[in-house]
Amino acid sequence: MGYQINHCGILILAAGQSKRLGSPKQLLSFHGETLISKVTDLASGLGTFPVICVLGAYADEVRNAIRQTEIHLVWNDDWEEGMASSIRMGVNELRHRFPTVDGIMILVCDQPFLDREIIENLLSAQAQTGLPAAAACYQGKLGTPALFHQSLFPELIELKGDKGARLLLEGIREQVSQVHFDAGSIDIDSKEDYQRLLDQDK
Repeated sequence: MGYQINHCGILILAAGQSKRLGSPKQLLSFHGETLISKVTDLASGLGTFPVICVLGAYADEVRNAIRQTEIHLVWNDDWEEGMASSIRMGVNELRHRFPTVDGIMILVCDQPFLDREIIENLLSAQAQTGLPAAAACYQGKLGTPALFHQSLFPELIELKGDKGARLLLEGIREQVSQVHFDAGSIDIDSKEDYQRLLDQDK
């Protein structure tokens, strides 16, 4: 039977400072909308999933760009530590607010080509294999978006620093169902990355 997820929650990480970019990547425009509005609209449009979005740097500006009122916003005091602090907070918040949640999908806002199909493929892959995790695979690496069964919640809560969930995924690689998402490697860490994205999309 394996690991079964009956009630999945979604955790959106949007607390980063975008230090290399010099401005909040959450508010960059792509296809006529900000990256944060794109991912929050996508998450809320999936249906019955409870969604928590973790804010940190630029919290007020990012909050104002989120159109979906049913998304639960939380502020991470420790955002400067890095991504792990937002994962810890988000997992704890989901478990506290929605005790029946037995799986969590982690999304980030700087993957402009993330779509509903990728998320549905992750849910399907985990359900079919019964493995405790499913993750996007690009350039030979595992990363977000990623889905975790509740058996892995304790390990998510123990993450530290700015490594995010990738370190955990690589450590349990044989227990992860992989979904190919080549465009997942396109993220935005610098002005050059953003310009390259715009140029490629013309």
